[in-house]
Amino acid sequence: MLANKRNGVLYVGVTADLIQRVWQHRSGFVSSFTREHAAYNLVWYELHDFMESAIEREKLLKKWRRQWKLELVETTNPYWNDLYPTLL
Repeated sequence: MLANKRNGVLYVGVTADLIQRVWQHRSGFVSSFTREHAAYNLVWYELHDFMESAIEREKLLKKWRRQWKLELVETTNPYWNDLYPTLL
């Protein structure tokens, strides 16, 4: 999940290569939504063994209420730190 700031715009997506995908968003190569809203901070993610389960989870999260997504982020990242540097 990418965000532009704490409690700001949220972007939910799925990928097989998290490091590359976040880099692509930050570089402006994908998603006009993230570029338009400057949602470049990786604030939450989870790993899946199979792409099918990751896609199902993404679909579920996109249906969630905003408040539930905010609470999900804050369970593991209460200060909304950018997690991207921790992946490198």
